[in-house]
Amino acid sequence: MSVVRMNITLSQDLAEELEKIADSRKKSRFIAKTLQEKMARIKADEIQRLLEEGYKSRREESHTIAKEFEAVDLEGRDES
Repeated sequence: MSVVRMNITLSQDLAEELEKIADSRKKSRFIAKTLQEKMARIKADEIQRLLEEGYKSRREESHTIAKEFEAVDLEGRDES
């Protein structure tokens, strides 16, 4: 994996918190790992949103199909 050097700007408070959590030689690794985790959550949230959108858009169709097969689904069941 190739590495790119970047210059970022942080608030003083955030920089101080980073200093407490990661020593000077591990800051880049900590920031990279944190970004990877955040991007994975963003991607997962987007996939979830798209799935929900897809299910909602197919809701009417799903209900129609379920109604069409309701008699077959109930066939042979004891009604008591």
